[in-house]
Amino acid sequence: MGEQMIAFRLPAVSFGAASAIVTSMGMIIGFGAASISKPTIVAGLLIVGLADNVTDSLSIHIYQESERLEQKAAFRATIGNFATRLIISLSFIVLVFSFSSTNMLLACLIWGVLLLTSLTWFVAKNRNANVFTEVLKHLAVAAAIIAASLATGAFISTYVQ
Repeated sequence: MGEQMIAFRLPAVSFGAASAIVTSMGMIIGFGAASISKPTIVAGLLIVGLADNVTDSLSIHIYQESERLEQKAAFRATIGNFATRLIISLSFIVLVFSFSSTNMLLACLIWGVLLLTSLTWFVAKNRNANVFTEVLKHLAVAAAIIAASLATGAFISTYVQ
């Protein structure tokens, strides 16, 4: 029963979870490198957690309708995606408020890595894939995105005044 429950809900949350985790980490690290204030970081996370979330959820819904997915299933997946992304975005906002600027970056990185590793573990187990390999691949992609965000933030801090 437990595995069926995970398998049933996993597709409804996996896209939104991965997107929210990596986007939030990238924004926080990039904004941190650009010496952006905490209120601006929170505003950015809320904008992504709401506006971008709604557009992605709508896009997923329209795609599922185009694939002729049953109406209720498409709606559940849309709501699952939206709720997952919003909850994850809010969890990062809690960390931003809970830590000093220096510790916030580390706390958000650790939280994001834990979330992404957990999500990857569930997906890999569900697919009977090698968990270690999948975690390494997903963390490598996240690291590349975070590095690009860090470089962008440093560039902005240095050259945009």
